[in-house]
Amino acid sequence: MKLTIYHDGQYWVGILEEQDQARLKAVRFIFGSEPKDEEVLDFIRNDLSRLVDHLSQGVDVQLPESRKRNPKRVARLVSKEVRSKGVSTYAQEAMRLEYEKRKQDKQTDSKQRREAAKEFKREVKVRKAKEKHRGH
Repeated sequence: MKLTIYHDGQYWVGILEEQDQARLKAVRFIFGSEPKDEEVLDFIRNDLSRLVDHLSQGVDVQLPESRKRNPKRVARLVSKEVRSKGVSTYAQEAMRLEYEKRKQDKQTDSKQRREAAKEFKREVKVRKAKEKHRGH
């Protein structure tokens, strides 16, 4: 699990990436103004698990070969990772898939509500028509 916090020009944003075997899941959390250390720790303690539980879509990633690496190279890679800001393309893809899934769910929900409203209006119309014809 990896949490990256960066400034996107307007807000401070946290990207949470979780890799489970060969699948990467990512979610974005907007902090707003620059978060203090206490706010980040509070987010990790309270909101992190809730966000991770709601992740459903993931992207298949290729796992790198596990072979022995030179410690100096590893240190260089770690310092490069710390200096770099932003999100990996896999994380962007995972967030896009999650967004598309939520969008699809919302569309089906709104369609069902629209159909239910149409049916209700029709039932009211039929009931009123029957009441008009009663007793004549």
